[in-house]
Amino acid sequence: MVDHEVGTTAETAVADADGFDRRGVRADAADGVLARVRAGVGDLTGALRRVAEHVLSDPEAVTRATIVELAEGSGTSPATITRFCRAMGFEGYADLRLGIAAESGRARMAGWTADIGREIQPGDPLRRVLEQIIAADTRAMHDTAALLDLAEVERAAAAIAAAGRVNIFGASGSALVGEEMQIMLHRIGVAAWAWNDVHEGLASAALLGAGDIALGVSYGGRTRETIEMLAEAGSRGATTVAVTGFARSPLAELADIVLLTASGATTFRPDALSARHPQLVVLDLLYIAVAQRTHDRAHAALRRTAQAVEGHKAAKEASS
Repeated sequence: MVDHEVGTTAETAVADADGFDRRGVRADAADGVLARVRAGVGDLTGALRRVAEHVLSDPEAVTRATIVELAEGSGTSPATITRFCRAMGFEGYADLRLGIAAESGRARMAGWTADIGREIQPGDPLRRVLEQIIAADTRAMHDTAALLDLAEVERAAAAIAAAGRVNIFGASGSALVGEEMQIMLHRIGVAAWAWNDVHEGLASAALLGAGDIALGVSYGGRTRETIEMLAEAGSRGATTVAVTGFARSPLAELADIVLLTASGATTFRPDALSARHPQLVVLDLLYIAVAQRTHDRAHAALRRTAQAVEGHKAAKEASS
């Protein structure tokens, strides 16, 4: 059935999608069209969400469909398709279709597997499993590069470089990513702590203030503990940074700076696991940007820390 939504619900959904687009998505680029849709689908409602899900289910078909055919296939209307295109940063359906076609062509040229989402069978050889993982991760890296607002990375790096202390919050797999960032920052002389226990994290967040940084890592942006810790830090005057896959998630909404990541999710590897590598890429970029801004201090700290552990490396080699 074709919809005829023109009221408040549709307008609210468009407003939400437009808000998503303003929070770090490069709407003027053809790159990462599908990444934009993936990142925003969870925040769309009603007819707009049906369009997004239909586009993601078969992007190739969209490149061949007319606006009327896409409306019929998604159970919406041509007017809804137009609103969806504008919410994604395009002037109209023709631009959206061309963007998806260009992205699909690049994917084929890069050799990405066409059926990444197909479930791995128990008897599949490891070579095929490896190819599937590499293909999914490669796509996620490219999608993350398209989603990431480098101006926001610059802001975060400048804030961390000048910070008195940096607290990093996360839970489960995101906590592991946060710990990696803490280690990297610590090696270049940045006073950083990583917390995954909500009680300890809240206590540490309560001691932050103006000039300090709180960084929360959560792909879905809905992990209650991480949200609570980042909110506490923000209430004390700390600058808050969110590393998440959803621009309008609760975590992103309360953060001063939002760094978006994509996910190479497949039927055999959920978002929480597949988001790990893109998160590490974004945090590695942020770390290097901080090191650039504190070059002399960072270089001296790296040299001193390397010297401090050199004896243990030598002893290990000698005993092998």
